[in-house]
Amino acid sequence: MKNPVMPYILIFAFGIVAMFLISFKGLGDAEQLAAEKEGKGEKQEETAAASPEEIYKKSCIGCHGDQYQGGVGPALTGVGDRLSKDEIADIVTNGKGTMPPGLVPADKAGDMAAWLAEIK
Repeated sequence: MKNPVMPYILIFAFGIVAMFLISFKGLGDAEQLAAEKEGKGEKQEETAAASPEEIYKKSCIGCHGDQYQGGVGPALTGVGDRLSKDEIADIVTNGKGTMPPGLVPADKAGDMAAWLAEIK
């Protein structure tokens, strides 16, 4: 005779095992996230050492285009004719409209503004 409770017991046992496996997986992920968080300072150092063109390729190209033609963000060709270097530095540091702040480190804002002002 078959016991009608047996499938429920098996499901219960598999559920308990699955819960422990997922918990251990989460612990591994937490350690990986902590290691990435510690390494975040290295990424900031890389950005601080990057040239304006490298910063543009990493942070700006998605919205302003690969040829500075614009897209989600405005076109950057001739931006030096429309805005002063100080205004450009303020925008790349603090953002404007839908552009978020912090994409360009404050210490690189002047270099970035000078580079952008020269785009024709």
